[in-house]
Order: sequence, then structure tokens, then C-alpha cells
Amino acid sequence: MAAMRRAPLWVLLLLFSGLSCAEQKVSMGEGPREYVAADYDAVLRQWTRTEQLTNVNVMDNVLTATATYESWDFRWAYVVRYSEDYRLTVEQRHALLERSLSEFRDQHSFYLALYSQKHKWNDLTAKDPAWIVRLIDDEGNETAPTDIQPIKRPGAIELTYFPYTTPWRSAFRITFPRKQRDGRETISSAARWFGLRFAGAQGNQELLWQVSPE
Repeated sequence: MAAMRRAPLWVLLLLFSGLSCAEQKVSMGEGPREYVAADYDAVLRQWTRTEQLTNVNVMDNVLTATATYESWDFRWAYVVRYSEDYRLTVEQRHALLERSLSEFRDQHSFYLALYSQKHKWNDLTAKDPAWIVRLIDDEGNETAPTDIQPIKRPGAIELTYFPYTTPWRSAFRITFPRKQRDGRETISSAARWFGLRFAGAQGNQELLWQVSPE
């Protein structure tokens, strides 16, 4: 502490800035959670990433991507919040949670919102899309989506539970298989990070989730 008191102010500012900007790691562990509805916003932030791709030649923001990985942890918090908002019974809440966790065991799912200055570049389902999306990890796995569902008119649920959804952004639900054809996991259990890669003629960008060791 004495050494810190003797350090120049700019060094301290740099140190604390680095600490505050350090990306929070996520846990892929399963098991019960003890969330209340008010916890949802913090859990959403923990599982959401956003990045911006700028074309330096023309200084255009060619792509801003924000995505939430619908993990086991996120799904638990979501169901708690949803159940509180819609005043579900205990039985209804239990059934909803079971369905959501069962879905998690079958696939990797992301809620995604995109913005670019050329609106047609937002369409990931176009015949010749501006961006190809892949699920990646640091073990070298790269997986194409099994389904990309556009959300044409985001409603109260999307606007409330994913507040980065706006009229100027295109929203999607995108899913990937949990296993490759050869049986390997699409997100390795040994992965230190996983994420979404957007690649196209305008460049490429990645949204990454750092994984804490269990």
C-alpha cells in the first residue's frame, strides 16, 4: 500500500482503469441458483457482449453486434424474472424452468442484435449475407449455426429482457449444435474462451466470453 501511495497519479489511474475494464469471466457450471427477479439485470450484463467493427478506410461503423449467451445461469435468472413479471404459479415456473434447461442441454443459443449503416447488411438470412457467423473457441472449434431466426417485430419481451434491442437494430435468435458430427463438443469443456465470429468482405469481429476454471 505504501508503494501505491508513492506512485504517480497517472500510474494509479491506469492501474484502476485496467482493473475496472477487465472482462468478467463466466462460469459454465450447472446446478441450482438462488436468484430473485432483481438479479436479472446483473446476470444479463454478465452474459452479454458487444463489439463494433469500423472500416478505417471510410471510418464507417460497418457493424455493431451485441449478443447474450443463453447459458444455464442466464436461463435460471430469466425464468425467475419472467415468472415474477407474469405472476406464474410455482408449478408454471417449475415447468418453464425445466423446458428452458432441457433446451440448454440440446443446443447453444444466443439472442443477437445487429446494427450497421447499410441496413441490408444486418440480414444474416440473406442469400448472400454480408456476414457469416460461427461459434468458436480457443480449442480450434468452429461451428456453423443450425438455425437463425429473425425477430421481425420485437415485442414487449424482447424490448424488456434484452434492452439493447432497438428499432434501428435487427434482432435474431441463433442456435448451434452442442456436438460436432464426430462427437466433439462445439464448445470444448477445456475451452478458456468461446464466442461468436462475424466475418465478411468488410472485415471480421468477435464477441468473446472468457471462461473461469471450474
